[in-house]
Amino acid sequence: MELSNLLRSLPLPQCAAMAQTMPQYRSVGSVSRKTTDLASNRPGYAGTPTNCSKLDKKIIEAFCRQEAEMLSAAQAIEDGIASGQLALIPEQYGEWDEDEAVAQEGRLLKRWALSRERSPALRRRKLAQIRKQGLPFACSVCAFDFSRTYGPLGEDYIEVHHVLPLHIAGPRDTRLSDLALLCANCHRMCHRNHEGVSWRTPDELRATLPPA
Repeated sequence: MELSNLLRSLPLPQCAAMAQTMPQYRSVGSVSRKTTDLASNRPGYAGTPTNCSKLDKKIIEAFCRQEAEMLSAAQAIEDGIASGQLALIPEQYGEWDEDEAVAQEGRLLKRWALSRERSPALRRRKLAQIRKQGLPFACSVCAFDFSRTYGPLGEDYIEVHHVLPLHIAGPRDTRLSDLALLCANCHRMCHRNHEGVSWRTPDELRATLPPA
């Protein structure tokens, strides 16, 4: 009942409209059915699981991998509703015109977000370490070197990736050995959510590349 009330009170125009016109929207019964599907199909459940969808199973897998992150996000949403901060985010109207196929862009938007602390100094120290060792600033997955392709513009440029994502590791002391050099493409692929997998290590990504 508490979760039903929370979901129906989300300060979003579409939620408010549906909550007023559709009694069954996020009702106690519908929330009960959904949470039962998620709980009974979670690994380790001792009873008989309900018949849930493939998408529900992917969601369960993601929750199990990112439990701490999900709990933090859920708490942030609940705190935002309780404090009234979420209600202060203005409605973003006029984003799409179906008749003219025009999207409005360029406005300054205010976002309410939860982010994880990162140390910019670690990136600088990692790059200094590679420079001191006389190694190239090349991607550890595909070996792409920005300076070879872009010349002086790409000199000493590479992205730095946490081998173990912070949402998995949680608060910890990060060592330089915990960081890997990646090109922009491989960095995005390491973080891309695909078929229920929300991240992968450089070694795992390298294993997906076709033979040279």
